[in-house]
Amino acid sequence: MAKVYAFMAPGMEEVECLAVADVLIRGGVEVNLVSITDSLEVVSSHKITVKADCLLKDVDWENGDVFFLPGGLPGAPNLAACKELGEHLVQAYEAGKRVAAICAGPSVLGGLGILEGKTATCFPGFEDKLTGAEYTRQGVVTDGNVTTARGLGYALDLGLELLKLLDSPEAAAKIKAAIQYDQV
Repeated sequence: MAKVYAFMAPGMEEVECLAVADVLIRGGVEVNLVSITDSLEVVSSHKITVKADCLLKDVDWENGDVFFLPGGLPGAPNLAACKELGEHLVQAYEAGKRVAAICAGPSVLGGLGILEGKTATCFPGFEDKLTGAEYTRQGVVTDGNVTTARGLGYALDLGLELLKLLDSPEAAAKIKAAIQYDQV
């Protein structure tokens, strides 16, 4: 079974995180919500408290398949400020693991040098933080082992893209039909 870690920081955009997690779970993927603080409870940008499954120190970096960053303000800057997370993300990326981010989250990857030579997308206004990347306005883009999405409106699409990459296009299509998502 594929394993995804979704990193939650205070001020995250909760729907970006949970919509992606929901699609993946429906597709049979193990998703672990990870708090980057010392508390399992993370308060989102909209003051909604989400309980994580584990803390950063509990992440099994060797056996994770995708390491995912939701956006939100100040969530994304809080993720960027977590040195331990950044070091592990770079190591995972260099080991060929998939990293994914949405909205302001790709700015964290840009700051770590992970987007160098990649095509990536992000929330408008963060383009200059995609250091080394070629920016595209696509809703979701995968380039090598990096997948990025533009914003909340593309959270379901990001979940489906990751499911397609982890399992198959057929598995993603099955979940898309099951959730009545026929807009795209």
